[in-house]
Amino acid sequence: MQPRPFCLVSLIVDTISSAGTTKTSPNRLLQFAAVAIIAIFVLGFVFPSVGTWTNAVLAAWFIGTQKAWRGFLLLAGINFISHLVSKWPGSPLTEIERAGWIMLAVLINALPFLLYRLTSQRRQGFLSTLSLPLWGVALQTLGQLFFPARIFNPYSSFLIYWFAAVINWMWSQEFQARKIATGASVFAAVCALVLGYGFFLQTIHPVAPQVLPTSPAFAWICLLAGLIVSAWCLIQPVKRRELWADKTGTVALLRSPFTGDSLHIVSEDGQEALLSQSGERFPVRNGMPVFLEQKKLTGSNRKYNQLYEIIGGFYDDVQRVACALRGISVGQYLWGYLRFLEIKPGDSVLETSVGTGLNYKYVPRGARLFGLDLSAEMLTNCQANLRRWEMDADLFLGNAEDLPFADDSFDVVFHVGGINFFNDRAKAIREMIRVAKPGSRLLIADETEEHVKSTFERIPITSRYFKNRREPVTAPIDLVPPEMQEIHLEMLRNGRFYALTFRKPASATPNSQSSHSLR
Repeated sequence: MQPRPFCLVSLIVDTISSAGTTKTSPNRLLQFAAVAIIAIFVLGFVFPSVGTWTNAVLAAWFIGTQKAWRGFLLLAGINFISHLVSKWPGSPLTEIERAGWIMLAVLINALPFLLYRLTSQRRQGFLSTLSLPLWGVALQTLGQLFFPARIFNPYSSFLIYWFAAVINWMWSQEFQARKIATGASVFAAVCALVLGYGFFLQTIHPVAPQVLPTSPAFAWICLLAGLIVSAWCLIQPVKRRELWADKTGTVALLRSPFTGDSLHIVSEDGQEALLSQSGERFPVRNGMPVFLEQKKLTGSNRKYNQLYEIIGGFYDDVQRVACALRGISVGQYLWGYLRFLEIKPGDSVLETSVGTGLNYKYVPRGARLFGLDLSAEMLTNCQANLRRWEMDADLFLGNAEDLPFADDSFDVVFHVGGINFFNDRAKAIREMIRVAKPGSRLLIADETEEHVKSTFERIPITSRYFKNRREPVTAPIDLVPPEMQEIHLEMLRNGRFYALTFRKPASATPNSQSSHSLR
């Protein structure tokens, strides 16, 4: 993705500070629920009885927002620190023995989440939630054979792990009743049966029959079931992506971003690629044509893209939390600038710096969607979102300053977030104009200097990306070519965000078009 400044605290500050800029009354119930849930997670860091549940939810969520091995290593590091400062009960241990036990405990605690991540990224159905409790109980029970004396209840652990996986599954499904009704009902029924059986044992224990298997037997059952569930999730083929050889209409719009040559599809050893007349080759990876090499990124594009490779997985989640704290839906929040677009059914719509594709969810259905971004991580999350929303879009890994499309290709072209920190803002704007059809309205929206100075420069996580800038952030109205029509700049969210719109002339002018003149 083109660089789009961001962090959890800054987005929450932005949404809270912009309260009152919309005519929509906040949903107090939504605000109360958001604050109450956050309070529960905060309490989890203070009270172990609460943290047992909330920390499992956070761990399952966190590893799901990262690349599998990076998330595993970060989670293992967090576990290592927590064990290092904790007191171990049981027999006295030497420092070497304690270090060995800690490493084993870290592995046992983090590995189930890695296995859960690997299975759930392939299958997002309710069945995938069983991977975490099955592996968690199996590994913890087997590990208990080597640990110093500690108390471990496999049945309560199963419910804790499964609770974490189910909550994350429902969160990813946005708690839509039609999508989670069956799974949530199954989980609730199992919990009711287990709790009821526990109450039965406590009240009439002397005559209670032994129904549940012993801990070792239960561990082996979980291990076998975990292998079956994981194998099903990993081996069963996913839905095959549409071949680019079949997308003749889209391929006809593509051009080399460097020479402007038209492109055609070739297949080599089962791998598709785009070739130009001059011999340029652009591979297709994970269903997306690649028009850049990450190692060749320079300046601000490289600097901010590194940030988004890390935070791309939880960008949308922060949007949801921030909007809930404000008492509005994400759609209401985004509509502040999306309302400027003129999208009709059947229109071809291009978003540069598409990121996770969140804007697509709230544009009118029936349009043909296209998206381009610098970040492969953001585009991977965009693909996952589109599958979840049952939407389609053609995605491209490329630079907004060199768009790989022919002149006059799209009915609507827009950009949200990031143009403030492009290497060459003027070139990116000229490229948007070049690929837009005559008569189209274009939109550019981003944060203002007020927001950058009051938020991004003051937060340690992001301050190093925004301090010592050569020039302040400004809306690029001066970079819009003078021949554009209906140029309008509107400030949003109490002056912390701007929306710049303009219209490409319906007829070509000497300065506005000509195949490569705007590059």
